[in-house]
Amino acid sequence: MTTEPRLRMALIGCGFFAQNHLHAWASIPGVEIVAVCDRDAAKAEAARTTFGAARAYTDAAAMMAAEKLDFVDIATTMQTHRALVELAASHGVHVIVQKPLAPSIEDCRAIVEICERAGLRLMVHENFRFQSPILAARKALAEGRIGRAHFLQASFRSGYDVFSGQPYLATEKRFILIDLGIHILDVCRAIMGEVETLYCQTQHINPKIAGEDVATSLIRHQNGGVSIVDCSYASRRLPEPFPQTLLRIEGEHGTIELLEGYRLRVTSEGTVTEQSVEPETPAWTQKPWHVLQESVLNLERHWVESWRAGKSPETSGADNLRTYGLVMAAYASAESGSIIQPAA
Repeated sequence: MTTEPRLRMALIGCGFFAQNHLHAWASIPGVEIVAVCDRDAAKAEAARTTFGAARAYTDAAAMMAAEKLDFVDIATTMQTHRALVELAASHGVHVIVQKPLAPSIEDCRAIVEICERAGLRLMVHENFRFQSPILAARKALAEGRIGRAHFLQASFRSGYDVFSGQPYLATEKRFILIDLGIHILDVCRAIMGEVETLYCQTQHINPKIAGEDVATSLIRHQNGGVSIVDCSYASRRLPEPFPQTLLRIEGEHGTIELLEGYRLRVTSEGTVTEQSVEPETPAWTQKPWHVLQESVLNLERHWVESWRAGKSPETSGADNLRTYGLVMAAYASAESGSIIQPAA
């Protein structure tokens, strides 16, 4: 029996959400967390102790120079991503980068080009399409249960206080589209295919934050399908649906619905079936976060499986350029009031 060599990795950025990255990596056989890095020495040391890494660093350049790594997981703010990817590429280290990939489409393209020139794998940590409920809906569609899809509504509407865990979000002049909408637009692409035109309207409801907190997009796809993508952090509902993404996919022969409470309902040729698609809850997850936490694990498993199979990951840098292009098109549309043709 041939044993695959262990993949040696390091994580840069040991903050709030990065803990999920580390828990997931620690759960995957054949992956070794060699080192962790954060500018805050206490955070780095806490991560090293909790997850059994050999060493903790406060300087990414020092870590790259000292360690022999297969890949690095960059879980820092987007303003730092390009420089960190350049650093990793200079050491021949493959890269996973947290979304958003960068502050501008120009920086995103540069990151993709840097990795392509160096012959390195690049995956964007775009985890929503790897949520178990969304995977179940995609599977039902791929099985042909409703025929060809011609309409999608993808909705994430909540009043959850996301700023308590990530207070920097309240100061961002561009907020919900670049932070959350990018996920839902990516799910839209994964289900309905590439986009021909997009029209978006945004709202600023919460006076205590700097950016938009509601966004609604109308999309026509290249295959003729139409989607509505709506995101809100200003919705007041009980029970609070956070952090569920709800879907309605209409096709030639029926409808696939991902409903609150992780219920997947399929109406096909006059027959209705419903099943629970609630995610598993590994010991390190906690409701209601489990759907997001488990999706991190699913995405990281996908990275390892793609690596072993010699394939490009589903959310490669090149693929993510198209999702990022939708976000920029949404902002351009909201600012101009025009229908926009997205450009990758």
